[in-house]
Amino acid sequence: MDEAVQEAKLLRQVNALIVAYLRGQNLAQAASAVAAATMTPLSAADSVPDNHLLRLVAKGLATERGGGVASAFDSSGGGYGGLVPPLGSSAVDFGMQDVRGSSKSFPKHEARHVSDHKNVARCAKFSRDGKYFATGSADTSIKFFEVAKVKQTIAGDSKDGSAWPMIRTFYDHMQPINDLDFHPESPILISAAKDNTIKFFDYSKTNARKAFRVIQDTHNVRSVCFHPCGDYLLAGTDHPVAHLYDINTFTCYLSANPQDSSAPINQVRYSCTGSLYVTASKDGSLCIWDGVSAECVRPIIRAHGSAEATSAIFTKDERYVLSCGKDSSVKLWEVGTGRLVKQYAGAVRRQFRCQAVFNETEEFVLSVDEQNNEVVVWDALTAEKVARLPSGNTGAPRWLDHSPVEPVFVTCGNDRSVRFWKQTV
Repeated sequence: MDEAVQEAKLLRQVNALIVAYLRGQNLAQAASAVAAATMTPLSAADSVPDNHLLRLVAKGLATERGGGVASAFDSSGGGYGGLVPPLGSSAVDFGMQDVRGSSKSFPKHEARHVSDHKNVARCAKFSRDGKYFATGSADTSIKFFEVAKVKQTIAGDSKDGSAWPMIRTFYDHMQPINDLDFHPESPILISAAKDNTIKFFDYSKTNARKAFRVIQDTHNVRSVCFHPCGDYLLAGTDHPVAHLYDINTFTCYLSANPQDSSAPINQVRYSCTGSLYVTASKDGSLCIWDGVSAECVRPIIRAHGSAEATSAIFTKDERYVLSCGKDSSVKLWEVGTGRLVKQYAGAVRRQFRCQAVFNETEEFVLSVDEQNNEVVVWDALTAEKVARLPSGNTGAPRWLDHSPVEPVFVTCGNDRSVRFWKQTV
């Protein structure tokens, strides 16, 4: 009898989780239908966080797999901790309407030149724990940095040279690097390049300069992103459909229900739980895809008009997508409806594959202004421009990435330099 009672309680909890999730996705009608069919009071879901179901499913899948991705690479530990980063009760509520009041002030930052490539610096990426970042160049090289040593250099605490911030340089591509990503658990960095390859580098081995694994794609690989569990990765290429790879077998999968598009994909990014992913395409469109079925659940056609959509990322709560385009606009979209929520204007981007990113707290949006050679910052909630920072680059910055854990970010661009930005006290 006790077992039956416990099972009934568990079933009620599951139903409440489902109803809360549907409401969190702005699917009120579906939530009401499920509540009615399962006799679940809507009030039972009031105390459940919107994305709690996704977090539980992701953790359950990780436990079921036994965290076996590291063994697939024959590499040891060095992980980043839990599978799913906490969504946090302090996340910005972008759903607030008619925001009033003054915008937040963006803290003062100082920039420091930390390295040069031999050709245009095309991309940059922080690791998920914020301890490392890497940059990729048209000179086919990848430079790998340790954040703590960069800070020591800026502070002048490395007089003996022991804190040289660039740990090493990887050389293994034949053509320019387009994108980079860090494995969520193992000390693995992947790179995507115009030579149609995705390469895997083990940065735990101090003497490693070459890739230890290679995926040979059929197209120019423009963008790569690991699934949060680490077992899969997505590749955005000159092909209009994202390529999903199993990293243990290198088997490639394509969506059985692709959108009617022939445009290459500039960027592909997973949400923090992997339940969704987004593609930004050269035809100006965005598509939001189910992370399990690979079906498009929310097409946003001409999100940036006829101009290219160059970047797209999810907010931590997975309810919104921030996109950037060559129409000089940065836009925030609601996932559940495809509705344009906010627009961040006042920075010119028409030539390069520029990025728009949040800071670590999602209180600010950062992007670059090609015309004025500046980093532009907006209050994420009010959409008011709150700072214009001279980039210090002699050529336009074309990529920006912010640390996920602290107030530091990196810019790089046409003058071949890599600049590290740190909040000052």
